[in-house]
Amino acid sequence: MVDAVFQDIRYAVRLLRRSPGFAGVAILSLALGAGASTAIFQLFDAIRLRALPVSAPEQLVELRVDDMTHARGTWMREASLTNPLWEQIRKDQQVFSGVFAWADESLDISPTGQSQKVAGLWVSGDFFRVLGVQPILGRVFKESDDRRGCGQSAGVVISYGFWQRQFGGDPAIVGRPMPVGKYQMAVIGVTPPAFFGMEVGRTFDIAMPICAEPAWHGANTRLDAGNFWWLTVMGRLKRGVSMGQAAALLPVSSRGIFEATLPANYPAASVKPYLAMKLVALPALGGLSHLREQYSRPLALLLAIAGLVLFITCANLAHLMLARANARSREMAVRLAIGASRWRLARQLITESMLLAITGIALGVLVAQMLSRFLVSFLAAGGTAIFVDLSLDYRTLGFAAALSMVTCIVFASAPVLRASKTRPSTALRSGNRSVTAGRDRSGLSRVLLASQVALSLTLLAGTLLFVRSLTNLQTLDAGFQRDGLVIADVNFADLRLAPDQAVAFRRKLLEHVRTTPSVEAATEVLIVPLSGGNWNNRIWMDGSDPEQAQVAYRNMVGTDYFRTVRTTVIAGREFNDQDLTPESSKAAIVNEEFVRQFALGPGVIGQHLWVEATPFEPRTSYEIVGVTKNAKYRDLREDFRPVVFVPLSRAALVRPSGQFVIRTSAQTDVLISSARSSLAGLNPAMHYSFRVFDTLAQESLLRERLMAIVSWPFGVLALILTALGLYGVISYSVTQRTNEIGIRIALGAESRTVLALILREAASIVIVGLLAGAFLAAAAGRATATLLFGLASYDPVSLGIAAVTLALVAAGASYLPARRAASVDPATALRQD
Repeated sequence: MVDAVFQDIRYAVRLLRRSPGFAGVAILSLALGAGASTAIFQLFDAIRLRALPVSAPEQLVELRVDDMTHARGTWMREASLTNPLWEQIRKDQQVFSGVFAWADESLDISPTGQSQKVAGLWVSGDFFRVLGVQPILGRVFKESDDRRGCGQSAGVVISYGFWQRQFGGDPAIVGRPMPVGKYQMAVIGVTPPAFFGMEVGRTFDIAMPICAEPAWHGANTRLDAGNFWWLTVMGRLKRGVSMGQAAALLPVSSRGIFEATLPANYPAASVKPYLAMKLVALPALGGLSHLREQYSRPLALLLAIAGLVLFITCANLAHLMLARANARSREMAVRLAIGASRWRLARQLITESMLLAITGIALGVLVAQMLSRFLVSFLAAGGTAIFVDLSLDYRTLGFAAALSMVTCIVFASAPVLRASKTRPSTALRSGNRSVTAGRDRSGLSRVLLASQVALSLTLLAGTLLFVRSLTNLQTLDAGFQRDGLVIADVNFADLRLAPDQAVAFRRKLLEHVRTTPSVEAATEVLIVPLSGGNWNNRIWMDGSDPEQAQVAYRNMVGTDYFRTVRTTVIAGREFNDQDLTPESSKAAIVNEEFVRQFALGPGVIGQHLWVEATPFEPRTSYEIVGVTKNAKYRDLREDFRPVVFVPLSRAALVRPSGQFVIRTSAQTDVLISSARSSLAGLNPAMHYSFRVFDTLAQESLLRERLMAIVSWPFGVLALILTALGLYGVISYSVTQRTNEIGIRIALGAESRTVLALILREAASIVIVGLLAGAFLAAAAGRATATLLFGLASYDPVSLGIAAVTLALVAAGASYLPARRAASVDPATALRQD
């Protein structure tokens, strides 16, 4: 048996060497189709399926609040906890062998001037021990390192990647001080290369204990803030304790934990919901991931799309294999006649197909490495730091092996079935061509081709949906003018200004920016539109029942904000300098959606609204002084929501940092260069960085751009493959029917009659495929509904464009062989066998 297998392999290699064109086309087609599928699966595997690179990740559990609806304050990420909650959990927990907390934050480590951002990680003292992460140099934090008041003396643990980039892998780094902002902090250890942190898609550069947080945020420290939700809390289950037991015990202990941590300044209306919160336990073997939440579904859809393209590739290869089998029918007949079994012939054909499949898939794995890195670089567009482990693992290799088997079965089945029906006497008597001549012998090719047409229509319609959805978002009237805007993030905490001095310096800073060459307007804003930031409150109108309050977005802005972003004020006025003084009455500007939802009518100016009490301000009344056009708030996809704009408060004005929106008439890079020089000249001790607003808007559409940009090459490739398949099948049919066509012409058939005969044959295949594709597109559309904007999942325009395009391409592919058939010379045709 082993000798027979090696004999089949040697024979298959010789045959492929004699047909380099066929072998090259087959292997290259498989490499592209399988490479695309493997690349997307590799990224899906890295984001969705892999466990954290720590000891026994299946024992890790995340603790979070079951319902954050009534949480009040500020939170850095969804489902995070406050530091008082973390400390109480650490003290009261009973089901874990160890617990730890962590939070990620982008930190500026430059002493002054242009910001140098690094990925920071705040960790509790037991973080590395519970995870089982051992350093490759020095040591990591221990529980005694995380004590209140540790400050900068605790040192930092750096990642392997940061050690290589920043210090060139210097083995003497341990104990050496490194500049971290305005401090010098000693490096105490380096983590192993495999450990990237707790969030898939994001690595860390430096880790510091939670107790050092006040050294960075000063008076705004989060350690005692019961309304600042920023820590992710996890634990490792004790031996013998199951996930179900932990999940059952946590709600029981939740009452005491929340009673012990109730903030003194918590809004009275929210106290009862706070005390009713419950902690729940969730599996955490895969850590957390914003990429996972955003891209799991798009990647799954792209994987399905790539799989369909691979199937179309296999169908085309099946056509090639069928033609090759027809050419070898006499060889097969001779082998059968001298005693070879049909199973022996089938095994030889399977071996040839398997050799092609394995070679193509192996090359596809190499292609996948390049494509997957391209996808990661695409997701990191705009400077967003993305870290994804793309090393090959057993799942990726298993996926590639499965592709080899499936593709082999798909395109090997056709010639195997044909060989099993070969009759030696017929083949030896009639030669190659007559074995498969006639329409009854081409049924399998027609089925494969109709399937190609159906799948191509589905892919084309889906691609058009994604492209048109992206176009809808990019051409959407967002309520402001995106181009020509630059966001300047400025921090002047190192100046250590008194509150009144901070207000004066902020005013001077803004005027300095406004006088910078090419600046048309400038203002300050608390939340930059489309940045994903969010601030909402329950609001009701004066004279209405507070119990009937509605939730509305809020934002704090400075003077000239609406002129700077070019949002139209349709009634009333903008804020002025008087609105920013503590003595002024509380003014507010609302948008059209606010007027509509609160049914304010035409006399909105002068009415008063109330904002519920928060941990930061009491219940406050505002007078509406203006109404603006609707504008997008968090992202472009959301519907217009009611928004209340208020002037920058005293608390905001004394903060030593801010976001300034600048409109320029010049190129944004020219403005950034001028603004950088201008800020350095004002005070070199400031920290600053710049973002182009249009880039920010494009980053908010990364998911839509991924689907549109990656899917359209698949759609075009499917179209080309279908056209080639149709051309090949019709050409082969014409070759097989040369005698018949010659007889028809000899009996008086006109060229146009023959042309119509062949085109009708092609049209019948295409029409069946289009009808089947329409049903497939309708079914597939439901899976894409959540990724579309401004379009129905079954969009007749997209389906119609795809069908017409496919029909035209099919007509062109069919016309050439039909034209050749119409010009057949009857005498030449009748002389053929």
